[in-house]
Amino acid sequence: MRGNLQSTPDNQTELYIGLMSGTSLDGVDAVLARLPHPSLQTQTAYERPYVIARWHEPFEPQLRAQLLELHTPQSNELHQAALISNALADLYARAVHKLLQQTNYTSDAIIAIGAHGQTIRHQPDLQYTIQLNAPARLAELTQIDVIADFRSRDIAAGGQGAPLVPAFHSYLFGDQQTRVILNLGGIANVTILEPNAPVRGFDTGPANMLMDAWCALHTGEPFDRGGQWGAQGKVSESLLNALIASQPWLSLPPPKSTGRDLFNLNWLQQTLIPFQNQLSPQDVQATLQQLTAQTVFDALQQLNIQPPIQHVYGCGGGVHNTALMDRFKTLGIHVTPTDELGVASQDMEAMAFAWLAWSHHHRIAIALSDVTGAQGPRVPGARWPA
Repeated sequence: MRGNLQSTPDNQTELYIGLMSGTSLDGVDAVLARLPHPSLQTQTAYERPYVIARWHEPFEPQLRAQLLELHTPQSNELHQAALISNALADLYARAVHKLLQQTNYTSDAIIAIGAHGQTIRHQPDLQYTIQLNAPARLAELTQIDVIADFRSRDIAAGGQGAPLVPAFHSYLFGDQQTRVILNLGGIANVTILEPNAPVRGFDTGPANMLMDAWCALHTGEPFDRGGQWGAQGKVSESLLNALIASQPWLSLPPPKSTGRDLFNLNWLQQTLIPFQNQLSPQDVQATLQQLTAQTVFDALQQLNIQPPIQHVYGCGGGVHNTALMDRFKTLGIHVTPTDELGVASQDMEAMAFAWLAWSHHHRIAIALSDVTGAQGPRVPGARWPA
């Protein structure tokens, strides 16, 4: 995948930066990626994206707390959203500068930054989605064109606006093999790649964000490292069934997408009321691990993929949760990190937004009708010139 970049003609490749801060609210993942010029016609190793440098810029606790507060309607939230958007742009700019410092590239070498922003509302059934971002400020701070607002065009075309990453998975891995790519970020989503078929994909339910929230509430730690705390508990089948039954979204057919609007700490605590004093915090965490694994399993079972899935390739922070990976195994799903396919699991989403910026720059329409339900291919994003 990496190839010998020094031998690649300069006019055949371009540099982009991808920024992703997901629903886990842990920080910003940034990559500097080399992508091919679309005029290349022959399939060579140089035509695939290559990560030159990566950086993770963590959220400060105050910013994380402010973002979590915005998920609950409150007074003065428009003012708070504007201030937080500026703070996010400052954080994104720091991550960009760190990438450039690592590699000695200057801003004029980069075609564009693809910045997803921070989702605080996602209501595709009401035809809107809100990502906090300040792309004009980011362009000013970095002196690089910024491409953002990736979901709105898809929603305008009748789609869910998410997930968008399956299009990138298809670009990277779509060939003559049936593969499933499982992204375990704050939300879990799957991409189904089959020979001679359009890419499919959808959100399956919660992943890290519920486990992180419960862990933080009871241990003070931002996440359950390796799932070890949850591994001390015992799965409550009664609670698991109650969680699944209380959220009708889980039984909806695709296309579908979700976020903290549905799966949040308040929803969990309300569902826990009948189980007060019956379960330890570790039991609840173990059940949340099982909830993620079970909802992914149920979603894949409903697809009736032929031939049956032998292996699933995972990306996102959840692949480092050993206890969660073990729960997948008990259901017959063996998850291998996408590193084995040549893309580091922690880079995947940030790379996807570098690629989406590349797609916008070259006016390449992305076909996501079988993922989001959009009425046809659309060029993603909008541009803020430096």
